[in-house]
Amino acid sequence: MYNLLKGKKGIIFGALDAKSIAWKTALACHAEGAEILLTNAPIAMRMGEINKLAEIINAPVIPCDVTSNDDMLNLFTKAKEHFGGGVDFILHSIGMSMNVRKGKHYTEIDYAFNQKSLDISATSLHRLLATAIKLDAINEWGSVVALTYIASQRVFPDYNEMADAKALLESITRSFGYHYAVKKHVRVNTVSQSPTRTTAGSGVKGFDGFINYAEKMSPLGNASAEDCANYCVTLFSDLTRMVTMQNLFHDGGFSYTGVTTGVIEQMEK
Repeated sequence: MYNLLKGKKGIIFGALDAKSIAWKTALACHAEGAEILLTNAPIAMRMGEINKLAEIINAPVIPCDVTSNDDMLNLFTKAKEHFGGGVDFILHSIGMSMNVRKGKHYTEIDYAFNQKSLDISATSLHRLLATAIKLDAINEWGSVVALTYIASQRVFPDYNEMADAKALLESITRSFGYHYAVKKHVRVNTVSQSPTRTTAGSGVKGFDGFINYAEKMSPLGNASAEDCANYCVTLFSDLTRMVTMQNLFHDGGFSYTGVTTGVIEQMEK
């Protein structure tokens, strides 16, 4: 370890179980010297194993429904009380599609479900940042990272409404990132991660076939959850102080590869 986050304090949204990127990131940040506060939706906390992670890294857990202004206000208020001031970094690892869960095709989505999906998966980042800036809850030169996926820019048919949600998430990153940078030098970025075998990611139709395809399409192969956690650590550290409002691809080269020998050979079989 390099002590990249020694003395820093952060909030990790979305740790569900040991498969989740948020879980891996919390462990990596702790190993690099950070103090962590964990949060997730009350229902996710009942379904997941977040308390096990909390014990490992000696972190408090505060429930937060990210669609609730009151819950978000309570979270940041208690975080400031716990840390005795603002935080230095935040991970937004939140996504949920009601239409995917209900098996509805993109051309026939339920719009009430869609609104809920956008609120949880994207607008929650705006609510997070708006609450933080109001309470002055992120220290100067702090860093916020949200996890996204390249389906925000390219068509992946079974990714459904989550593609729209990720596009909105990236737009909020740019727009709010500007205002937070001007006001307090806080940087806001998204990390566009490889398809990853998390509990949430595995719920997408045809996931196994696609993750194998992405592996063949990526010159370096798919980036693991551990790799993503390490990348987030660098973005939380002082080594990336001038990086903001960016969508940063962390996908083994998938995003800029037209075709690979592996894919051609597979198609010719």
